[in-house]
Amino acid sequence: MGKGSNVQKAQAARERNQKNLGKTAEERKAASDKAKKDAAAYVCKICRQTFMVNVKLSMLYLHVQNKHPKVTDPGDCFDALIGYDPNAPEKATTATKVV
Repeated sequence: MGKGSNVQKAQAARERNQKNLGKTAEERKAASDKAKKDAAAYVCKICRQTFMVNVKLSMLYLHVQNKHPKVTDPGDCFDALIGYDPNAPEKATTATKVV
């Protein structure tokens, strides 16, 4: 009976340690790929500057104004800015990505 309790303790310890190991290589790669995709969610068509997925339309519009003053249509830089009105009040949501 003494060996049975040690076997159970050892098995329980193995399970606890397995949980504490963290992510597998596949999970780390998937998380890394998602982070890279999110980091370059919006790319300026002119200068290729990237913006995070949670950027607001006003920030993209500010980029167009400051970096590309000769561009008259902000949609030339970002597809998300097609039909964007800078004078309209901004919604609480982030930019919606146009595919």
